[in-house]
Amino acid sequence: MKKTYAALLLLGLGLATAAAHAQAPPPAPQTSSEDDFRNKILADTLYIRQHYAKMEYQIAMRDGVKLYTEVYVPRDADKVRYPIMLNRTPYSARPYGPGKYRVRISPNSQMVHEGYIFAFQDVRGRYMSEGVFEDVRPQLPPHAPKTAIDESTDTFDTIEFLTKKGPRNNGRVGQWGISYPGFYTTVGLLSRHPALKAASPQAPVTDWFWDDDHHNGAYFLTGVMGFWGNFGQPRPTPLAQYPEGPQMGTPDGYAFYQQLGPLKNVNTTYFHDQYKHWNDIVAHPNYDAFWQARNPRPHLRDLKTAVLVVGGFNDAEDLFGTLNTYQTIEKQNPGLSNRFVMGPWVHGGWSGTTGEMVGNVAYGPSPSRWYQEHIEAPFFKSYLKDDKPGAAVAALPEATVFEGGTNRWRTFDAWPPKPAQERTLYFRQAGGLSFSPPTSGDNERRRPEVNFEFDQFVSDPAHPVPYTEATAPSMTREYMTDDQRFASRRPDVLTYQTPPLDEDLTLAGPILARLQVATTGTDADWVVKIIDVYPDDTPDNPRTAPGVHLGGYQQMVRSEVMRGRFRESFTTPKAFVANEVTAVPFTVQDVLHTFKKGHRLMVQVQSTWFPLVDRNPQTYVPNIYEANETDFKTQTHQLYHNPGHASQLVVKVLPAAAQ
Repeated sequence: MKKTYAALLLLGLGLATAAAHAQAPPPAPQTSSEDDFRNKILADTLYIRQHYAKMEYQIAMRDGVKLYTEVYVPRDADKVRYPIMLNRTPYSARPYGPGKYRVRISPNSQMVHEGYIFAFQDVRGRYMSEGVFEDVRPQLPPHAPKTAIDESTDTFDTIEFLTKKGPRNNGRVGQWGISYPGFYTTVGLLSRHPALKAASPQAPVTDWFWDDDHHNGAYFLTGVMGFWGNFGQPRPTPLAQYPEGPQMGTPDGYAFYQQLGPLKNVNTTYFHDQYKHWNDIVAHPNYDAFWQARNPRPHLRDLKTAVLVVGGFNDAEDLFGTLNTYQTIEKQNPGLSNRFVMGPWVHGGWSGTTGEMVGNVAYGPSPSRWYQEHIEAPFFKSYLKDDKPGAAVAALPEATVFEGGTNRWRTFDAWPPKPAQERTLYFRQAGGLSFSPPTSGDNERRRPEVNFEFDQFVSDPAHPVPYTEATAPSMTREYMTDDQRFASRRPDVLTYQTPPLDEDLTLAGPILARLQVATTGTDADWVVKIIDVYPDDTPDNPRTAPGVHLGGYQQMVRSEVMRGRFRESFTTPKAFVANEVTAVPFTVQDVLHTFKKGHRLMVQVQSTWFPLVDRNPQTYVPNIYEANETDFKTQTHQLYHNPGHASQLVVKVLPAAAQ
């Protein structure tokens, strides 16, 4: 049933403060369940067939290429003028053909019943649309020829057709999309079509050197077969269904990628130079002009459309995109209506799940339903239906953010919250973690068996640290909240933690890792994980997986990897000098999480995270995608925690007065 439901959702979605705001959000619903959620989808599916008619168009773009677009129109549209909601996707607008309806046509149930015209479009070069597809197509330069195209011009031409030649409408358009459709929503803003009044990029693909494909230049390996093996296939002509891609032949991703060997084997064994995106990845290991052109953020200026950026703190795919799309729009468009929502969700979880559980961590009654009813539906209704666009949601806060640990929605006038105070957590000897820096006095008091200068571990690429205990062929979305006890027991994982906290500690905003490291090799990855350690007497939750106990649970709250060669520049990598202490700074993304009294804050540091992240040879090579098996070497890594080389995390702490 779970697989069937996941497939049904994928088909239906077409998606793969100054201080706390004075007005508290409405109370969360008291009862909700995944069964209720599924039943609501099924009921809405019947309602859609009864109250909406489906139309199909081939809409010509300015260069003559036609894009397949299907439109669901309320059956009383001859009497009532409805706004248009547009979703542009590379994942198929299917089902194709008259009388064949999507399972879901709306961001949420409420909007289905309020009445909109919902339009879904296969983007250029995908499925039933003509033209040539290009991943994260670059934006046109200024003063490009009028017949030149990019995704913003395709959006403009689509809106122009729908408002003037499509079903009768009220002349207002909204756009939304999750993940890759989120990217098309972001660049849709750049169409600057006057009818586009509201847009919601949700978990948007934004910059593939930090999103999906890479994290700080380290390649996220589990996407090779799980995603690119299917999505990346060539398409010579329009088609309704792509053929099945190469198969792994095992449910054990760890074993599969371990046996695969170096990344050069992907092409020779499976892709055979037929997968353009993989070839581009191999050809561009650094953040060069190829990747820089596929970053829409510099173009997000002079926007006229109200924006609602949405994401999830447990999004294992496009957390960077959500945070940085919001921050960029905010910085480059003063005065624009630009709101921000972050919930406890996995990738797309605000639409596809209730959000009550992620793995073994519970977040309370349906955060998804609360968001849909109190933010998403009112946002679009206000800008697309009301006589005074935007007036009804003017009181919505700038940022609505879910706080883990306490499991409550918080509202702020800015994100990160302005009251959050910067503090520094220091790694200490004997596995300690403290807001107090190491001092020379520590050296005088140290025990002979405790290394005051550094901790070290042996990192063997042939036996990398797994990222999860689960057996899975690709990335598990639940890994973001997994119990990390399996990792803390390994000798190639360094563990540091505070004593049990005397009072609640709330981290709000980005975390900056400033590591001081050395290695016997000339390259290395560095993984930092921030963990909430539950008290040993924490009672079990009946909804957790069988055999899981919450006493002593080490919940991962945030994690990130840094490919060490990029510590100074992502465009110009640099080898480490063997055995030389070196600074490795990087951002570990944003959090809003309260480590409650009696809990501990733990940090784990490691150099492999497999097969989530590809193996670093630990011997510097110009291009890891072309490394040979003989390049992979066992090395010893050191993390320093002395006064002269104090490894640390810079965090933002929300003071009790702002609670």
